[in-house]
Amino acid sequence: MATLTFMTHVQLLLIDGFDPMDVVGPFEVLSAAAFLNPGALQVEFAAATGPGEVRSAFGNFRLAATTALDPAADLIIIPGVLGEDLDSVTDKVAVTAKELGPLLAPVMADPETLVAIVCGGSMLLAVAGLITGRHAVTHGMGTEALAAAGVNVVRARVVDDGDLITAGGVTSGIDLGIHLVERILGPGAALAVEEILEFERRGTVWRAA
Repeated sequence: MATLTFMTHVQLLLIDGFDPMDVVGPFEVLSAAAFLNPGALQVEFAAATGPGEVRSAFGNFRLAATTALDPAADLIIIPGVLGEDLDSVTDKVAVTAKELGPLLAPVMADPETLVAIVCGGSMLLAVAGLITGRHAVTHGMGTEALAAAGVNVVRARVVDDGDLITAGGVTSGIDLGIHLVERILGPGAALAVEEILEFERRGTVWRAA
């Protein structure tokens, strides 16, 4: 299991065509935790190509990466991607997985790095062959495809498989973020974030035995 140390270095990976909520949900949660616990978390947007603006699935919404992806970060959060329409999602996932696979392979091989994935991000890593045999979840529409890619699908809102934590649909990224806060800073910090955001987590987190 990944061991996180203070200050915990957190990177949210921006990928061309990312789903905005996949990124913004965890970012809001972790930023709130950083606000409530000064000096505990360093939260930043990163991209494979380094600093610069990255286009989301909805072209008029963009975010700026301030740095390049650091494989040595303590926690890396990976969002899903969308195509121009539902029919093009599969092609977008395949192309993105091919591009990111070599970059993320050493990250996934390092047990000291905690990797968290929101929604369709699980399909990216599954198609890249990086989470074969692991326990994970994705958006309900992709469950069969995730299983077909060799992943042990768990029907839970958040699935904690040690150094790999995944969350289902887009709004579950908020639940994922709070679970990450609990793992890093403890249940008291997680409760404080829930209170400041006026949000209550849904469902039970599935944990590997």
